Amino acid sequence: MGIQPGRTGFRILAYMSMGIAVAGVVLPLLPTTPFVILAAFFASKGSPAFALWLEQHPSFGPAIRHWRLRRAIPRKAKILAIGMMALSWSSMVWLGASAFVLSVSGLFLLGVAIYMLTRPSC
Repeated sequence: MGIQPGRTGFRILAYMSMGIAVAGVVLPLLPTTPFVILAAFFASKGSPAFALWLEQHPSFGPAIRHWRLRRAIPRKAKILAIGMMALSWSSMVWLGASAFVLSVSGLFLLGVAIYMLTRPSC
C-alpha cells in the first residue's frame, strides 16, 4: 500500500503546522489556534490518523471542533492575535518603516483583524 504521493505534501504541512502551533504554546508572540486549525486541515487531507489524534486531543480538539461546526474562534485567541498584530505594526512605526510598508502591512493586518472579529467567538 505505502504512502500516496499526493498525500505526502499534506502530511508534511500538517506536521509543520503542528510544530509551529506547539511552539506557540510557549512563545508569547506566536498564536497557537490558527496553526492547530491549519494542521487539522492538512492532516485531514494527508494523514487520517493524525487528524483523528488532533480532533480527540483535550487541548487542541475543542478549537478544531468549534471552527468546523461554527467557524468560531476562541475569544482569547482573537484578543491575543489582534494585540500581537497591533504590537507588530506599532514596532514597525517605531523602527521607522517606510510609509509604503506601513500602509501595505497595516491594510493586511486590518483585513485579518476584521475577518477575525466577524467570526463567532467561543
